[in-house]
Amino acid sequence: MSKTNNNYKLTDTAAHFPEHGPLDEQGREILLSVKNVDIFFGKKQNQVKAVQNASFDIYKGETFSLVGESGSGKTTIGRAVVRANSCTNGEITYKGVRISGKIPHSLDREVIRNIQMVFQDPAASLNERATVDYIISEGLYNFHLYENEADRVAKVEKIVEEVGLLPEHLTRYPHEFSGGQRQRVGLARAMVMEPELVVADEPISALDVSIRAQILNLMNKFKEERGTTYLFIAHDLSIVRYISDRIGVIYKGRIVEVTTAEELFNYPLHPYTRSLISAVPLPDPDLEVNKVLYTYDPSIHDYSDGDEPQLTYIGHDHYVYGSQKEIEEYKAIREKGEPLKVLSVVGLNTPEPTAEELEEMYTPTETFTARPVHDKGGTLCGIPSFLLPILGLIAAFLFRKKNYMRNYHACLKGAIYGFITWAVLIILLLLLMLRATLQRGRIRNYFIYEAFLQKGPVFIQTGPNC
Repeated sequence: MSKTNNNYKLTDTAAHFPEHGPLDEQGREILLSVKNVDIFFGKKQNQVKAVQNASFDIYKGETFSLVGESGSGKTTIGRAVVRANSCTNGEITYKGVRISGKIPHSLDREVIRNIQMVFQDPAASLNERATVDYIISEGLYNFHLYENEADRVAKVEKIVEEVGLLPEHLTRYPHEFSGGQRQRVGLARAMVMEPELVVADEPISALDVSIRAQILNLMNKFKEERGTTYLFIAHDLSIVRYISDRIGVIYKGRIVEVTTAEELFNYPLHPYTRSLISAVPLPDPDLEVNKVLYTYDPSIHDYSDGDEPQLTYIGHDHYVYGSQKEIEEYKAIREKGEPLKVLSVVGLNTPEPTAEELEEMYTPTETFTARPVHDKGGTLCGIPSFLLPILGLIAAFLFRKKNYMRNYHACLKGAIYGFITWAVLIILLLLLMLRATLQRGRIRNYFIYEAFLQKGPVFIQTGPNC
């Protein structure tokens, strides 16, 4: 997404990482770059497009947060960075070296060594049969990052104390700890490797509020002392605002806005970003009750074939996803320099809504699910289409017109299998008829031959007297 220094040549097939990554136009070192990445699961009509054309850069020493609702593709991107998910299209580079797709074994080990992950569920990500000592030391064992046993013990005890645990905790098992303590163990397991980049996949969503603050302070501590870079995945903008240097907003697999934290909260240009900010709870219950939520409606966009939306740079280190017409509008709003009002509280900065506005406000703009209720696509559609494939094709056409996509696929599949079955049956019937005809011909010839042998040759006389 950023323009790199022309003097730096990207290495595509290197066996090791260089000491430094490429620089952007402002002289910042690009540690990780996600370029036009697509991540799809499944095939044909069952294919799920989890991530589409995602692009962003993470600079060395910063905290880049990826924010979006559940199922938007945040974790999918994070798992692709640590090579747990493969990219369908695009590429991911680390220090200018491609780490997505097939890479040398030596480079794969360096990815594991330099990029660590902290998982959302601390209970599921720890081995219940192993002690905390072994869990934290496993990476040290695999990469032999210690001189002797005393050095390993010293490293483990040091990182345990840094995350707020005690040395006697090393002989215990994960089930003996609370959720916050288990998350500290997960953080210690990642940080003992001294990684340059940590992918934190919602590491505080399952924790209490007070424990959340402690984990975030630990992460900031490692960032200041070790220069650790974070890809922080979350859905709560109220937390992300205070720990992030830059924020990327993702909606249904597409990056819709990327900018600095303060810029995003002062100038949330994309409507989906405004809806996320308006959903941040207010500490005052009276204000929270009177708050007017902004609901994002994707139908407000008019993306024609000639004006495809793109993630575009509009200045002020700000990228927004939209068509050319929308980008011009976003630029005009940003150039005014007036912060946008996103939080609307009735009686404070918003007048009382009228009856028509209330009705429009509480009328759902889109259904909970895009498919109709009776769009089951079961055997009631497939079996009749199999028996009567022509009627099945007609039904499939009608279902598709009404957006009953599951019924459409069931009817279409049943009709195709029906045509194939009927074709095979007709071919077999024709072959049997042909075989029976040939068999009758053989029998007739046999009887004529028998009659010839018994009676002798029969001469047929021809002439005027016959």
